[in-house]
Amino acid sequence: MLIVFTRAILIYIFLLIVMRLMGKKQLGELQPFEFTITLIAAELACIPMSDTQVPILYGLVPIFTLFVVEFCLTKIVKHSIKMRKLINGKPVIVITPDGIDFEAINKLDMTVHDIMESIRAKDYTSPEEIEWAIVETNGDMSVVPKAANKPLTVADMGLNVEQPQIPYSVICEGKRMGQNIKRCNLDDNKVQSLLDKLNFKQEDILLMLVTGCDDFYLQPKQGKFITGKISEEVG
Repeated sequence: MLIVFTRAILIYIFLLIVMRLMGKKQLGELQPFEFTITLIAAELACIPMSDTQVPILYGLVPIFTLFVVEFCLTKIVKHSIKMRKLINGKPVIVITPDGIDFEAINKLDMTVHDIMESIRAKDYTSPEEIEWAIVETNGDMSVVPKAANKPLTVADMGLNVEQPQIPYSVICEGKRMGQNIKRCNLDDNKVQSLLDKLNFKQEDILLMLVTGCDDFYLQPKQGKFITGKISEEVG
């Protein structure tokens, strides 16, 4: 039993490293070749995990081989449009200004119910509201609504709004994020002064965000969150 446990941990760590090297796409929408490799890697990992008669290298080597194949294919499709179309396919327009393209959905082996389900997932209820709908190579559907059905934006209203800024985590689960503190043009002394002013210890903080080097959001582990400006609290 201990041997099986150890083998499972080793293969898990190795597979985790390989998946991380393959990039974030493996965790989201997958292209066909990426999905295929992910499925095969999962199957290859299961065999040596449970069967102690199979040498562990029989699991690690094929997984590493798949990583090399995936790496090569990624480089190929990145630099060759023809190979990209061959391996990944190409986007298909399924809704045009004239309505649903019956021939296109037939080529994709999709039904009208599939189309309706996909547009409802995009918060539209009828093809009449849509100018164009495109099934992407990863199977997701992109929708371009008609002008009358587009969501109202700030630009449409002619308002001047400041560009959003990224909030940085300065304290997370009681630990200081040193690099983020520097990005906010702060230092440890200023952060500590703010905590002292608000009567908090660092270990009592679940999350502290700083936006624009001054606005802060502080969520203690117990109680309601606090917002404000660092300059007003500690000068």
